[in-house]
Amino acid sequence: MSAEVKKEIELEIAHVLFIDIVGYSKLSINKQHAAVDELTQIVRATEQFQKADALERLIKISTGDGMALVFYTSPEAPAQCAVEISRAPKEHPRLHLRVGIHSGPVSGVVDVNERANLTGAGINIAKRVMDCGDAGHILLSKHVAEDLEEYEQWRPFLHDLGACEMKHGARVGVVNLYGNDLGNATLPKTFRLIKPRHARHRTVSIAATLAVLAAMIVVVTWSLRARKIPISGAQAKRALPCFRSRI
Repeated sequence: MSAEVKKEIELEIAHVLFIDIVGYSKLSINKQHAAVDELTQIVRATEQFQKADALERLIKISTGDGMALVFYTSPEAPAQCAVEISRAPKEHPRLHLRVGIHSGPVSGVVDVNERANLTGAGINIAKRVMDCGDAGHILLSKHVAEDLEEYEQWRPFLHDLGACEMKHGARVGVVNLYGNDLGNATLPKTFRLIKPRHARHRTVSIAATLAVLAAMIVVVTWSLRARKIPISGAQAKRALPCFRSRI
């Protein structure tokens, strides 16, 4: 195994940009190839890609319907790259993209041909964050957004969406990056579905609480009434001799 492959499979913290072509599966084979070629040209033309690639601090992974760019430079690099990419569809109106960004641990696996590929939480969460979005969205994990908040120029573009449910019930805080002529300000469909579901849960919870309170009121009322039940005539006659015998 080469020294280059050994270096690539070491565990490191990386900054991952996941890009997906929306509607890719509905395209013909020829149009799929054309879309991937367009995306590749757009990505390679970005300043952040070229800078990180020249420093050999970038790993590119094809995903079939998009790609993952793994930066080993700074948390800003994938965000700046995403901003550059988001402006490109204006010149490529048929290309609809969505983006997810996360920083986290990344390690490698080596396939049978001794080619290095990457895996780990950095890759997995970036993809899941991307899956929460629709065409035009640039979504960041809360962790990445907190890093970018340290830089004043990013703050006006960061809009917290709350938690998005991932696989196995895991939840990740997601932030939408948009403003002026970049990103997509529309609430992602995933979050539009979450809000009514939460509203239904609140309604059920309130109804259950009211039912419990009503039951408690019935029990207390019955108890109070039971204490005030008058003694019947027969009970009074039986009690009278006992009272007289004590006099």
